[in-house]
Amino acid sequence: MESAGDAAAGGGTAADAGGLQALAVQLRRMNGEINRVVHGFAAEQGLHSTDVQALAAILDAETPLTPGRLRAHLGLTSGAVTACLDRLERAGHIRRSRDSVDRRVVHLHYVSDAQRTARAFFRPLATAASAARDRFSPEETAVVVRFLAALNDELAVVRDHAPETADRTRLKES
Repeated sequence: MESAGDAAAGGGTAADAGGLQALAVQLRRMNGEINRVVHGFAAEQGLHSTDVQALAAILDAETPLTPGRLRAHLGLTSGAVTACLDRLERAGHIRRSRDSVDRRVVHLHYVSDAQRTARAFFRPLATAASAARDRFSPEETAVVVRFLAALNDELAVVRDHAPETADRTRLKES
């Protein structure tokens, strides 16, 4: 974490550093609270927290994910993704289907009953998010959404350039 002096050296001011630190603290607190809920769901369902991350990725994908795209998204090895998908399928959370045009391609689908189970479990989290959002105007909420989208974009760049990701990619290409 940067000190106020580091922020000034990087072109920011001490006030910017204080704001950045306060933001970082709030993001860590939010992350901790969300992780607590996610771990509770994972434990209740007999899953790993990585399995819940996989479910979220499958749910959020605009088009059906393939195991390869899920692997890239989660930064896992092929074997780890296969084990994760096997657990999710055994637990009734996902189903795999073959592409109708190219039978080699497998698509991942979140099972409707499992989605309802997850929705019921995470309803208090959604209610809390809604209550927090209601404290802000639509314009303020739009700024927060833009900030979070930009932060996620920046974090994806960091993830894609992390040494362990690069090392894993080099090993696969060898």
